[in-house]
Amino acid sequence: MDYFKRLKDIREDHDLTQADIALLLNTTRQQISKWETGVQMMGVDKYIVLAKHYNVSVDYLLGLIDSPKKLY
Repeated sequence: MDYFKRLKDIREDHDLTQADIALLLNTTRQQISKWETGVQMMGVDKYIVLAKHYNVSVDYLLGLIDSPKKLY
């Protein structure tokens, strides 16, 4: 799975909008769209915030592993 598809899938699995995630990451909905379509890469700092928010490993968000590992 492409890393950017995982970003969209996990957001939708949690019934969140791009606007919700933009607020969490202090950015715009348009920027979230760019990250979710692979137009731009998201910074490590944003992945850390999302991993904590979703309680999954960064490896899972990046598509390096297929089953989410809980952080806590």
